[in-house]
Amino acid sequence: MTETDTAIVVPPSPDTVCWLESPQALDAWLDNLGPSEPLALDTEFERVSTFYPIPGLVQLGGNGEFWLVDPDVAEASARFREVLADPERPKLLYAMSEDLELFRHWLGVAPAGVLDLQIGAALAGAGFSVGYARLVETLFGETLDKSATRSDWLARPLSPEQQRYAVDDIRFLWPLYQWVQKQLQARNLEPAFEEESRRFADQGEDSADAQLHYLKLRGGWTLSREKQGVLQALVAWREGECQHLDRPRGRVLNDGLLIAVADRLPSTAVELKDVQGVPGGFVRRYGETILSLIANAREQDHSDLELIPGPLTRDQQATYRQVKKHVRKVAEDFDIPMEILAPRKRLEKVVKDGCLAGDPFFEGWRLQLLTPARNDIEELLKQ
Repeated sequence: MTETDTAIVVPPSPDTVCWLESPQALDAWLDNLGPSEPLALDTEFERVSTFYPIPGLVQLGGNGEFWLVDPDVAEASARFREVLADPERPKLLYAMSEDLELFRHWLGVAPAGVLDLQIGAALAGAGFSVGYARLVETLFGETLDKSATRSDWLARPLSPEQQRYAVDDIRFLWPLYQWVQKQLQARNLEPAFEEESRRFADQGEDSADAQLHYLKLRGGWTLSREKQGVLQALVAWREGECQHLDRPRGRVLNDGLLIAVADRLPSTAVELKDVQGVPGGFVRRYGETILSLIANAREQDHSDLELIPGPLTRDQQATYRQVKKHVRKVAEDFDIPMEILAPRKRLEKVVKDGCLAGDPFFEGWRLQLLTPARNDIEELLKQ
């Protein structure tokens, strides 16, 4: 990893932790930010026994200032929503997936202009999925106190330790952004950073589609097309029920049991109860609904259903290993993690399709980097 530039200045920890205590104060602070001033952004939340994350705190940084905001204040600020949705205002986050999910559900906003510095750091040569505290210590020599990570963020007042922790979670985002930009400029990968952050944010929106969630149940690939259609209906129903109850998916019925039910295709309550592992209480509460869903799904035309990807055949595995060698060399040459350049599932899809060209994932910056190896890869895929 490249050492940090001495010109990058890390703001000192403030003597006093400051709060924006009203929507008006939050609006005014946001209005005073420069037109293109990046906004450092983080959240704290609770998600132990609920489907949706419960907001506990919002942290904001900009113009060298750091502020903490209670959820009710942020929720009452129309300006905050506008800034989140503004694609021209860069928002700096680190490992942003759960933060974006929180904003989508809690505030009904799909944040735009987001830059995930964990992705940026990976493209800059820091390694894949490096933790924030580790990267801060490596680059800036400061050790973060993570003892408050699992503390209660819904309780008030927050302890001094929690408040310091919350400020530290945004204090290093601007200098980290500067370091990432410097490394990416040298690698000509600045567009890749923006493109990947945007793709990751869009991917999070797509994953919220209940009708597509069955594709995540990889163990269901052995089911027939009809049974996968039933599984799709069951999984979509579970998504809606969990959202309605605000309970984790496993509290209704876990993935393995949904697959088992779709495989058995029960038509009576007795047959449903006979599926090993299905609780009797679940049958009593949801039996009629589940049986109706199964019956209706079986009557549908599933000819256009996207099937759950299965494992590679033996021949495909051999091709995959050869293709991966070429891709890995490119990843090593540019010091980019394979998990970023060509995740396993994406590379397996290329092998199954038998072609790299036309795959939207391998366009843009990826295609540019893979160009020297592209002919060799395409030849392997044709075999």
